[in-house]
Amino acid sequence: MKDIVEGELEDQEQELFEHFRFVMGKGQELLRIDKYLMNHIKSATRTKIQQTAEAGNVLVNDKSVKSNYRVKPFDVISIVLAHPPRDKEIKPENIPLNIVYEDDQVVVVNKSSNMVVHPGFGNYSGTLVNAMMYHLQDLPLFHTNNLRPGLVHRLDKNTTGIMIMATNEVALAHLAKQFFERTTQRKYVALVWGDMLDNEGTITGNVGRNIKDRKKMDVFEDASEGKHAVTHYKVLERFGYVTLVECKLETGRTHQIRVHFQHIGHPLFNDSLYGGDRILKGTTFSKYKQFIQNCFDILPRQALHAKELGFKHPKRGDMMFFDSVLPDDMTQVLEKWRIYSKSRTFEDPNE
Repeated sequence: MKDIVEGELEDQEQELFEHFRFVMGKGQELLRIDKYLMNHIKSATRTKIQQTAEAGNVLVNDKSVKSNYRVKPFDVISIVLAHPPRDKEIKPENIPLNIVYEDDQVVVVNKSSNMVVHPGFGNYSGTLVNAMMYHLQDLPLFHTNNLRPGLVHRLDKNTTGIMIMATNEVALAHLAKQFFERTTQRKYVALVWGDMLDNEGTITGNVGRNIKDRKKMDVFEDASEGKHAVTHYKVLERFGYVTLVECKLETGRTHQIRVHFQHIGHPLFNDSLYGGDRILKGTTFSKYKQFIQNCFDILPRQALHAKELGFKHPKRGDMMFFDSVLPDDMTQVLEKWRIYSKSRTFEDPNE
């Protein structure tokens, strides 16, 4: 990361949090750090900066400081902020949620399929955030016009599984720092096309927006494009024409697992955006085609589930781990594949 001269700002573009870095010049006057940052980050109020400092997210020369610290010449300031508020009102909606844990700092939910996480173009209602605005309507964080209150990560609309949301600004800052520094532990389970060659491996490739289709992501070999992304995988079960894998995220880019597996020739089963919604491996027999169609009907989405999440509790500091069972649609399809794979002899799984 390059040095920043006095008065300049670096903003690492993140989806749900921002990282700013400042380098003070030799003429820097002594000034409270909360006032300095408020003057240089237009999206942040002094209160938010103070809460961020309380969470330990304001660093000077790599050490956390309090909001009354006085900036000195040659100091290097680093701050991780949760995403700034947006000028859009969110309406609370009484939508059922599968809440698996809740306290005064965090709420952990098991997200269902066909649910968008936060409001955006074409989806201004019916989202997880709308539901949380109703569930947590008595909390200050959920009274604001923040488009993504409490969010530090997200899941795609049709990806199921464990998600965490903060219930106050300090907890939000704590969690944002954990996701930014990649200290959280996340494991997913996916069903992918083809018989994976190795029992475990790592997929590395920068992920960025597809040049022709902005709804899709792409993997770039050129290190100057996209953002660094790493996915570790381990084979859990083989079915000849498809493989069940466990994925551990080292980074958390948009559509990372989906686009990484598509990049190596193993798109997720029934992932319509990345070409997994057609027969990619198997026979030409009509019974097989009908079998696949039956699976698609049962699982009308990409076969991806966020199974495990580990994070440090924002207030207590202890590590917490949550695990969720596979949803019924994936469970049913996996059972169908188990039965089918036992009943057939595969000539060449990669044909």
